[in-house]
Amino acid sequence: MRSIDLPVNPTGHAAPVTHVALRPDGKRLASCSYDGTALVWDTQDPARPRHLHRLRHRRLVNACAWNPSLPDLLATCSADKTVAVWRIPDDGASPPDLISVLARHTDDINSVDWMPDGEHLICVSEDGRATMWNALAGTFHSEVGSHTAHCMAVSVSPDGLVATVGEDGMVAVRRPGTDSGTAVRHYDSSIEGCAWSHSGKVLAVARDDGSVDLLTGSLELLRTLEVSESPARTVGWSPDDGALVIGAYDGALHFFGADGQRTHRVQDARLWPRSVSVAGGLVAAGSFWNSPHLYDLEGATEIAAPTAPNHGPNALAAHDGHLFVGCDSGTVFAVDLDGPTLHGEESEVPRAVRALAVADGPVLSLAVRDGALYAATYSGHVIGLLNGRRIVSEQLGAPLPSLCFDGNTLVAGTYNGELVALDPHTLAVTARRRAHGGSVKSLTQLPSGFLSAATDNTVAAGDLHRRATLWEHGNLVNAVAVLGGQVAASASRDHTVKVGRITGDGPGTRRVEAVQTLLGPDESVKCVGLLGDPDAPVVLAGSYDFGLYVWRVDWDAPARTLASGHLLTAFDQGLSCMTPLDGDGIAVAGWDGRIVVVARGPDGEPGIRRDWRIEHLAAQADRHDEALAV
Repeated sequence: MRSIDLPVNPTGHAAPVTHVALRPDGKRLASCSYDGTALVWDTQDPARPRHLHRLRHRRLVNACAWNPSLPDLLATCSADKTVAVWRIPDDGASPPDLISVLARHTDDINSVDWMPDGEHLICVSEDGRATMWNALAGTFHSEVGSHTAHCMAVSVSPDGLVATVGEDGMVAVRRPGTDSGTAVRHYDSSIEGCAWSHSGKVLAVARDDGSVDLLTGSLELLRTLEVSESPARTVGWSPDDGALVIGAYDGALHFFGADGQRTHRVQDARLWPRSVSVAGGLVAAGSFWNSPHLYDLEGATEIAAPTAPNHGPNALAAHDGHLFVGCDSGTVFAVDLDGPTLHGEESEVPRAVRALAVADGPVLSLAVRDGALYAATYSGHVIGLLNGRRIVSEQLGAPLPSLCFDGNTLVAGTYNGELVALDPHTLAVTARRRAHGGSVKSLTQLPSGFLSAATDNTVAAGDLHRRATLWEHGNLVNAVAVLGGQVAASASRDHTVKVGRITGDGPGTRRVEAVQTLLGPDESVKCVGLLGDPDAPVVLAGSYDFGLYVWRVDWDAPARTLASGHLLTAFDQGLSCMTPLDGDGIAVAGWDGRIVVVARGPDGEPGIRRDWRIEHLAAQADRHDEALAV
């Protein structure tokens, strides 16, 4: 397994902040990131948080937890399938010590929490397992529960009750080492956050429908807090249990009092409220920028904020000789593929690059048509740049990971599983429907209708109202691509790519045949593309294992696909997105900021024709305001 190798950002993280944890006294803050690091900050002066230590994993760091009885111990968990236990000296000058590494996990670890004894640690992972370890000795203790889908979060009460939640909609509470049994409560949708009150009497559960349930230890309902139309993701309790802070995917922090009434709502496009932490009168929250946000608990006023954006590419689109790159910063870089280049040691950087200030927060997907650029955002808006105007849709209820055209209609896919049809001239909503049982991660246009891929493991075809499942994967589907309306390919977290021929000529008649499963990547496959002739297509796919893979499909010899994939190139971080270019080429981007153009040579073999870095494009870019016509 290769390690993430991003340039160190001296001001903080080089990628979005995934998790935050304040030490109970509020004087230290740990933050985790996609950049493969956890940072420890001195927050004794919360208006001026000071970076003290940088802790490294090989993959993105998902979460961390301070030890309840040994306050100098911090556990960090990662997609590299390990948990690290660190001793963090309180003097701020001595280097951290790595106490142990818990390394018998079989999948990404999503969350950790300490047992009250300060010695044992509960870890939950993508494979659905909840396990207990002797964290100081580094030894496995026992399995304490399991879910049928990803186990997303764990919280341990002060008296040792372990709560776990998962994408299967199950909440489970158990006391390890006893015969007291397990209390279980089931929901119809994913549950990704939970937190015990400090008294241990109430469990808060963050629901995918935007509500938070307050439950007893036996999982009886006490109260439901109606928080947002977007999924609620995380909960933090004040030390006296008199207030809750809830992060939701509407991009806001929601403050509630003990009476269940909302007291404050904080909205900031830089916020990534998948994690909150409360201690010492402070509230910390995650961010798409370089460092966490800090707020005053009582008044919800901002105390400290991130200082610099990250330009991690999330979305690509191409039109009329230009490549558009949508980033975490809300900037879209417009690159002239046919223009002159600057020759240098790093690469041949295009001379004509424009930086379009499209959004205040991350751009998740892009579409281009007839000189108009459309960007779908984490905030749940579609933003259009057309004819010198900037137009913005209503808030569509959830982040928008996908965007495409269906004839003359613009279609956005939401985190809630909806397809939303918009008028491309006004961005008014014309229709919407729930089409998938999970986030619509990817859309791509067909000659009539479109393909969709979602976290409910399916790939579907049709129009807004008539859709049929083409195939399923063994895990969520990240991306879908099409070639000539005749071949479809999909990329999945099950480490595979599927490719098949499409039959039928209309939304209600789409079917597939000759479906093949392509192997090669060792981790989740994030993006996919197709090159060449539908009778002998070339499949490209990018993985979280940093690899860009290639397969040549032989429809008459499907067994060859088990061994035919090969590595074209490796990035320094996971690959994020790709898009077809005019002609026979594909642009590919990774979260390390590398962008390559792949095209077939005279022999038909794909090769890298251009190779850029996002920081070089940013340095070359001319700045334009959001009203600039594309």
